[in-house]
Amino acid sequence: MVRNSMAAKIDYKDLLIKDYEHWALYLNEYQCYLGRVCLTAKREDAKDFIDITEAEQKEFFNIAQTVKRALYKLFQPDLMNTAALGNVYAHCHVHLIPRYATERVFKGITFKDSRWGSNYAPYDRGFILTLEELNVIKEALSLALSEEET
Repeated sequence: MVRNSMAAKIDYKDLLIKDYEHWALYLNEYQCYLGRVCLTAKREDAKDFIDITEAEQKEFFNIAQTVKRALYKLFQPDLMNTAALGNVYAHCHVHLIPRYATERVFKGITFKDSRWGSNYAPYDRGFILTLEELNVIKEALSLALSEEET
């Protein structure tokens, strides 16, 4: 589902949703899975998810549970995938990937999980949103997170 094959490279600092003590939450630039986010460890030498500290573990699971509740409230995913691979970016980070059995429409854009029932990868890198469209999703998620945290 190609929307724009001439997309400009997005700077991840523009996709920051929220900064925490040990983690930073980013919207993933590839939103073929509506609401896909990534939690990145802030400790410079954090390489492997299995080796995170106790404080990082506690904060990670608190954030992940809050994000999951916010995503379910916003987009009603049918399943949540998590992935901590580190093959391309060799720093500790975990993707939270909402999965959808049926299409979702958000702000006039149709999102289709064409790999429903299969591994999320390879995902549709041709489904490109503009920075403005990504910001709309980011702001909606930021608001939902603040409501979940109160």
